Amino acid sequence: MDAREVALLTLNACQRQGGWSDNILKKQLAQAGLDSRDGALATQLCFGVLQNQLLLDFYLSKFSNLPLKRMEGKVVQALRLGAYQMLFLTKIPHSAAVNRSVELTRTHCKNPRAPGMVNAILRNLERNLNSLPTIPHTDPVGYLSILYSTPEWLVKEFLLTLGEEETAKLLSANNARAPITAMVNTLKTTPEALVEKLREAGVEAQSHPWLENCLVLSRTGDLERLEAFREGLFYIQDPASRLAVMAAGPKPGMRVLDCCAAPGGKSFAAAIAMENRGEIVSCDLHPHKKKLIQAGADRLGLSIITSMTADGKVFRPEWKHTFDLVIVDAPCSGLGVIRKKPDIRFKDPAPLEGLPQIQSAILHNAEKYVRPGGVLLYSTCTLLRRENEQVVRDFLTGHENFKGEDFTLPENKGVSVDGMLTLWPHRQGTDGFFICKLRKGEDTL
Repeated sequence: MDAREVALLTLNACQRQGGWSDNILKKQLAQAGLDSRDGALATQLCFGVLQNQLLLDFYLSKFSNLPLKRMEGKVVQALRLGAYQMLFLTKIPHSAAVNRSVELTRTHCKNPRAPGMVNAILRNLERNLNSLPTIPHTDPVGYLSILYSTPEWLVKEFLLTLGEEETAKLLSANNARAPITAMVNTLKTTPEALVEKLREAGVEAQSHPWLENCLVLSRTGDLERLEAFREGLFYIQDPASRLAVMAAGPKPGMRVLDCCAAPGGKSFAAAIAMENRGEIVSCDLHPHKKKLIQAGADRLGLSIITSMTADGKVFRPEWKHTFDLVIVDAPCSGLGVIRKKPDIRFKDPAPLEGLPQIQSAILHNAEKYVRPGGVLLYSTCTLLRRENEQVVRDFLTGHENFKGEDFTLPENKGVSVDGMLTLWPHRQGTDGFFICKLRKGEDTL
């Protein structure tokens, strides 16, 4: 099995099973036993097709007499793989892209005519690469949707918030690969020492341009096999998540509750900021995630973290008014992490409409745990206002004892308004992320 076959099977499984590409790809790569170079190509092909799916389909449809929706799923994926390589990858010969797509069709598809059809469509596309059909620009929604392969409903959401020019910048950023960022466990090492240790293992590491104790990694291979990882010298986290914890301001000796903690990154960041002094209770609804959080804490040597299985919507009277800081990183639509999960953009929007009710229920429950004078932090990894600002404003309507507390990010990367700030991939270079810091009045219960 080669890189293209792994990509084909991953894309087909995503389409048929509705699973996330990163998880399915990881399993396919493990089964195939590819070396690091072929594994990287499979990842690039899989992500590249998903990032450009609507654009690829637009071009392919212009060179096919049969609509794509009437074709077998694996035939469509073979066409997309071939088209992506010809349109976006300069180092792969067009003949290799076409021939391998034809071979994959012959191996995996039922229709005996499919290989000839794939060959004809891709050869036709190849002949017209210098005169590709023009994307209609009759309206910005349809144009941006095709150009950046983003469903029209989501383009409309961003246009309402950002306008056409900045929406294009966001959608372009969403189609770029996110850098791998590692947070240094300063309880065990220094950034300088970690950079040296990683370089000895063949990993390229550079200081993040504006976030302290953060490294940007490349040529990593399997991170979990690195000695530095096993020793707990770092953990992987997007800067946005750490910035949320920094805004909350955990201090040594505090008692902290992380309500929706898995996989544990915010708890880890808080524990390191607290110098492993105090107490952090890290909860998640799913029992297997409790083990994941605890394993991460143990690897990093963070003894103040206790993981628990708990429903963030269900009140626990023993926790009432007992935490200095309560973190609610609420379950959300995840539309701020499209760079890392490119297929998340193709979620059915209908089930997402009920998320604000869940988020509000967790927030209303969590506020009961905040002691007078304490902080309630609400965050999501989405960019939809109805899951962010609107949830907070609805909460504040019935909780006058909480007030937004402003904060400023490092290097002036953002200043909150009324305690609320949205991070954008095209502005800060982070995941799309919403942060809201609320302070409970000293004289209220």
